[in-house]
Amino acid sequence: MLQTYGKQLTSAKRLARFRRALKLSRSQDEVTISREAKRRELVERIAREIIENLIVSNTENPVVGSILQQLEHETGKQYVFEYPLDGMDVQILHDAQGGPNEVTGPERQEVMQRLWKITLARVDATML
Repeated sequence: MLQTYGKQLTSAKRLARFRRALKLSRSQDEVTISREAKRRELVERIAREIIENLIVSNTENPVVGSILQQLEHETGKQYVFEYPLDGMDVQILHDAQGGPNEVTGPERQEVMQRLWKITLARVDATML
C-alpha cells in the first residue's frame, strides 16, 4: 500500500513539473531556430524525460537498461535512482558492504553528469 502511495506521489510530482514547464513555454516568445538547434532541443527534452521519469520508475525499457548498463560499466557501481517521498530532487543510492548508501556531494554531481552525457548520446544515436 505504501509503494502504491509512493508511486502516486511520484506521478503527482511529475505532473506538477510538467504543468510548470508547459506554463513557462507558453509565456516565452517563439523564436525561429535552425534545424540542428531544434534537433538538439528535442534530444535534450527526451533525455531529460528519460532521466526524470523512466530511470526513476525502474522501467524495463531497453534504452533505459542500456543507459544504466553503460553507467555501471563506466563507474564500476550499480546505482538506483528514486524520488524520496518528502523531496523534489532525485536520490541516488548504490550498494555497499553495509547496505545501500546515498550518493552525495561531488560523487553525486559526477554520476548525474555521466548519466546526462550517456543519455544524450544514446538519444542522439537513436534519433532519425
